[in-house]
Amino acid sequence: MTKVTNLNHFRKAKARSEKRAGADANAVKFGRTKAQKNLESARAEKAIRDLDGKSIS
Repeated sequence: MTKVTNLNHFRKAKARSEKRAGADANAVKFGRTKAQKNLESARAEKAIRDLDGKSIS
């Protein structure tokens, strides 16, 4: 006897893999690593602190 296959399972799996491939492509094109984001925010905070330290009140 043959096994019944649910075609929705295969359709959804294919859609998930296509979506994941698109997300990976966008991550390569636009993404930054977590370390790069942290470094950029730390530099911005330091620039703000340095600017505040040089202001005349």
